[in-house]
Amino acid sequence: MSNPPSPVYLDLLRIHLPLAGWVSILHRLSGAVLFLSFPFAIALLAKSLGSEAGFHEVRAWLALPLAKLVLLGLVWMFALHFFAGLRHLALDVHWGASLTAARRSSLGVLLLAVAATLLAAWSLFA
Repeated sequence: MSNPPSPVYLDLLRIHLPLAGWVSILHRLSGAVLFLSFPFAIALLAKSLGSEAGFHEVRAWLALPLAKLVLLGLVWMFALHFFAGLRHLALDVHWGASLTAARRSSLGVLLLAVAATLLAAWSLFA
């Protein structure tokens, strides 16, 4: 006897979401990650402002390649969340609510987020 097929809603590789759906999911995920990373950012800021030694310690941590990659990931998430939020605000007032415009704005969100991340990467790793 063979196993019954898994439900489609659990198989993310078989679901064919439109680009706007992926942007919406990424918007939510990036918001959650940014929210969860906020206490760590505040702790680093407090440490760096606490004393000169704390500033140099945080600066040394952020100079590590892994820390730069994490920071670059957070920059990408912030850029994606920012541009997707602007897109959602525009859709709330019915700007670009047609199917073609929604597809274009979804692609625009991803391209702008990648461009901002590449700019940050150039600044971080140059």
